[in-house]
Amino acid sequence: MPQTVTPGTEAALRTRLRWWTELPLILLVYACYSAGRLLARGDVASAVDHGLAILRVEKVLRINAEHPLNRLFTQQAWIGVPADFLYASLHYLITPAVLIWVFRSHAVHYRMARTWLMTSTFIGLIGFTLLPTCPPRLLAANHGFVDTMAQYSSYGWWGGEASAPRGLGGMTNQYAAMPSLHVGWALWCGVLLWRYGRTRTARTAGVLYPLVTTIVVMGTANHYFLDAVAGAAVMGAGLLLAPHVIRVSERAGARLRARFVVAAAVSPGAQASIVSAGCQTSASEHIPRQRESRFAGGAEPSASPTDTGEGAPAPAR
Repeated sequence: MPQTVTPGTEAALRTRLRWWTELPLILLVYACYSAGRLLARGDVASAVDHGLAILRVEKVLRINAEHPLNRLFTQQAWIGVPADFLYASLHYLITPAVLIWVFRSHAVHYRMARTWLMTSTFIGLIGFTLLPTCPPRLLAANHGFVDTMAQYSSYGWWGGEASAPRGLGGMTNQYAAMPSLHVGWALWCGVLLWRYGRTRTARTAGVLYPLVTTIVVMGTANHYFLDAVAGAAVMGAGLLLAPHVIRVSERAGARLRARFVVAAAVSPGAQASIVSAGCQTSASEHIPRQRESRFAGGAEPSASPTDTGEGAPAPAR
């Protein structure tokens, strides 16, 4: 994520970026994402067909790691239960935590990081809309997958039908598997931790978090391996588009500010000195046409001590 940093830029950005302006923007984007995800439920039959097609491609390429991982998670509760907790919670915790960390500690890079995340999320939403995909856990039992979220639902707060809290499963789109934004967001976090982390622990977490997330989403039968690949590709596309999105938004903001300045300049408050159908008063006059009544014929007075300042010599007579 190359970006030239000008000395003093970070301080300038801190004065422009405030959490109370950033938080509503982030919440708005997430609300749009959630609403679009719900609206893009798609046809169940098509979603199942897409899921089976992905599975066939993986078998041909011999990259269907979902089956052995899912069997391991199903047979070993000490692996499956923590994995379900990670799947149901980490992306809600780690992603905003990293965003806040960048905002507070690396403000000069925050706008790029935030725009990258939001752009990639919208691209993922397009994928959910155009390619609804049935996750492995919802395929027929003869395909060999077990829904670990349902199997271990008594251990957590999620219901058997989804990773959402009990009773809210119907409010989620369970066929939004392609691409995997769990993996995409984890990759975003990993890149930022690796690039801006100052300690070995932060960089190690930047490497492990995306890898563990990829294993978890496959082992819990929530995503195919190709879903994870697509999630990484979406983040790559978002990274490439982010600078263009920033430029477009800055131009739009500049135009809005210019219109606001023009509107303020022509507002009634800006013309307080203009009264009585265009007759203008000066600082020493309070009645329109005062000068016309004092000086006949439109002649203007010469400079006087009052006009030129106290102590100025009076004009010769």
